[in-house]
Amino acid sequence: MPFMKGAAPVRRTKAYLDAGKLIFHEQIKVLTVNYNLDQKSSSGAYEFIFWHFPQIKYKNVTLQMLKFKNMTPTPCIQIFCDNGKKHVVDIYGRSRQEIHDHLLDAFCRPYKPEKTVASLGSFGYHSNHWCVCEIPGQVPCPAFQTLPDDMRGKYKVKKYQEEKEAQENS
Repeated sequence: MPFMKGAAPVRRTKAYLDAGKLIFHEQIKVLTVNYNLDQKSSSGAYEFIFWHFPQIKYKNVTLQMLKFKNMTPTPCIQIFCDNGKKHVVDIYGRSRQEIHDHLLDAFCRPYKPEKTVASLGSFGYHSNHWCVCEIPGQVPCPAFQTLPDDMRGKYKVKKYQEEKEAQENS
């Protein structure tokens, strides 16, 4: 498989891209990372670009992302908003995780993991589940397993009629 070649091919898998937590606010339009390859203080910025840029691009399709190598005296991230504001984040000597956590806290929407349970609309021929009964915790199909009496309509109607007749006879 050609997509599994190169440095850290796991970065190109859908599971890895889906695991990204950095979903920026809508007003953020451009993200630039300035770093130097020969500086030790820029190693966190380089690792951040290497590991998190694919996830950011996958989760934020309208965000323009740029990286500037060897053009700055100190590593930094610049964020440009649609209202003209510009934010500069100093990442001198920070690790990849510290940069990630800071951006997550300051510029991203609150992270909500996606639900793994399928919604009611994703059943049928072109979906993973044919019927809602295939999801754990749901009521099984009456075609395969008889429902309890209190969940059957005929039983409820019959019980109601018996109670009504008992009231009339007394």
